[in-house]
Amino acid sequence: MEDLAFAVQNRERIRAVASSFGCAGKVLLKPGRILVGEGCLLKLCRRGPKPKVFFLFNDILVYGNVMVPGRWNNKKRVVPLEEVQQEDLEDGMAMPNQWLIRMPHKSFYVSAASPEEKIAWMEHIEKCKTLCMQTKGLPTDTDAEKFATTWIPDKASAICMRCTKNFNVTTRRHHCRKCGYIVCQACSKNRALLPNISSKPVRVCRNCANSSQEGKVLGQKRKKVKHWKKNSVEESPRVPEFETSSDEDLEYENGYQVHTKWFNYQFDKEDCSPYCYIKPGHMNPPLNGL
Repeated sequence: MEDLAFAVQNRERIRAVASSFGCAGKVLLKPGRILVGEGCLLKLCRRGPKPKVFFLFNDILVYGNVMVPGRWNNKKRVVPLEEVQQEDLEDGMAMPNQWLIRMPHKSFYVSAASPEEKIAWMEHIEKCKTLCMQTKGLPTDTDAEKFATTWIPDKASAICMRCTKNFNVTTRRHHCRKCGYIVCQACSKNRALLPNISSKPVRVCRNCANSSQEGKVLGQKRKKVKHWKKNSVEESPRVPEFETSSDEDLEYENGYQVHTKWFNYQFDKEDCSPYCYIKPGHMNPPLNGL
């Protein structure tokens, strides 16, 4: 009876999460999927820390923008747990209780409201990932080269990190997809194929291009194609860049930080972590949802 009640509650919770993102994107409800926990973490984006809502399932990690806390989110990202790698970090001035989440397509820093919450998130993600990989029969060893490098935030440098040219209205900031450095247009004319990030050539700085014969060849080809940029990763909706600021992001940027709570998901026979929703009303999906 308890197992049946849990299954019903879990299904309704997953539907509520899917409903908060609207009708777009992948379907979250599937047999065997369990919602382990949810909460709001600060994610270091290109233009600074932004509040993002995170949902941890037993097989995937979902995150997105916060529009209306507990009710409405957008820009849903779904990542299989076998593609997630974590790295513990020391506290930063702007991002206390932070750690690094690496994925093949992008990597970023996140920050929790307290050290205890940070530990809980990292432990739950790691346990779910381990069980997921064991179930799928996948090796636990991961190749660091398969994960995207972390971009350096725009505010970290006022000059190009290759030629030291000052950024201004006409000299814009760009990011090398291989090393994550902030560079100018002149220092990032080359393109290289990084399969873990995109099936198409992406922007790389001259240092990374010079260290790779592949980067040199693609850089030369780009000069012969007039409209190459229209097909670049920067213009592709399938591989978006770091999120930019929006009115909704700014509205909650300085005051929205909700402590994470966890659900009663039993990892093994002796380990059971308590959880309840951060917003009880979230149990009832919005009327205009799925």
